[in-house]
Amino acid sequence: MKFSIERGTLLKAVSQAQSVVERRNTIPILANVLIEAEGDSVSFRATDLDIEVVDKVPAQVEKAGATTVSAVTLHEIVRKLPDGALVTLTDDGVAGRLTVEAGRSNFNLATLPKEDFPVMATSEYQSNFSAPAPVLRRLFDKSKFAISTEETRYYLNGVYLHVADADGGKVLRAVATDGHRLARIDADLPMGAEELPGVIVPRKTVGELRKLLDDDDMMIAVSVSETKIRFATPNITLTSKVIDGTFPDYSRVIPVGNTRKMEVDASEFAAAVDRVATVSSERSRAVKMSLDEDKLVLSVNAPDSGAAEEELAVAYNDERLEIGFNAKYLLEIASQVDRENAVFLFNSSGDPTLMREGNDTSAVYVVMPMRV
Repeated sequence: MKFSIERGTLLKAVSQAQSVVERRNTIPILANVLIEAEGDSVSFRATDLDIEVVDKVPAQVEKAGATTVSAVTLHEIVRKLPDGALVTLTDDGVAGRLTVEAGRSNFNLATLPKEDFPVMATSEYQSNFSAPAPVLRRLFDKSKFAISTEETRYYLNGVYLHVADADGGKVLRAVATDGHRLARIDADLPMGAEELPGVIVPRKTVGELRKLLDDDDMMIAVSVSETKIRFATPNITLTSKVIDGTFPDYSRVIPVGNTRKMEVDASEFAAAVDRVATVSSERSRAVKMSLDEDKLVLSVNAPDSGAAEEELAVAYNDERLEIGFNAKYLLEIASQVDRENAVFLFNSSGDPTLMREGNDTSAVYVVMPMRV
């Protein structure tokens, strides 16, 4: 195998591959990327047995062939090569070595046979549809902060993607929760997604997928079965197993009777919470919100480190309310707001609070209060 490729193109493909590779694995071949050169393109395939990514890029192929080499080592080499360099990769199958040449640089890397590389079994996909990259990006970006990191509740370790009923009919919905906060994001249902089985997309897959969604003009082909989900652009295909578990009935925790309404400038609110939280104790990170007519006082009282207080002008005309929250949760939720105003809906100091952007109900957040 021998081919030449522009350094920038190679770096992009190899960085996608090496981020999928698990650093701590006991199977040596899983640390490698499978490089396959044929025709006028080269594909780079990497897997951790749960996720597989294949990136196909144009190259000048002199001799077709395939081999596997350490993904991390190859990425480090390419990253350190000068911009615009032409990189030539030559595989000597007999010696089990891959030569990487660029200008005066020459590297000789150990390879493992391509036959040992595990390729993810193909799946029969029940649902196939296409969605614009910005739509999928919004669904996952706005929900991923609420994914649980608790391994024991593994069914919460991802984003639940499914078809749901909303006011205007059926929607494509992404939900994530860790029991303390919840994000529910809706998008128009794409053509062909009506039969989508509800699947839990793992946290790592959500992170890897983000790299496919940067191009606003790109259409992403999505295929879903009971066990796998696949996202494909013309050049990159990301296939992932989904979490085998049942996502809880999240609708039960979304409050419907919260009538006390506070409207506040989202960026001002986030900045004020961030400032007062500076003195909160690391363990509890508690911030108290005291609401009165058109006035919000944010306060922190940490016996070990001190106290802080800040007043904000808000739109609120209900009875006085004091309620406490984890500052980190408030900040994460406030940072999801794309419009100017965040609307908080309270019931009492012990009940879950609802947050949305203005009158938009396509993105709804729930946060549990804490005692302060």
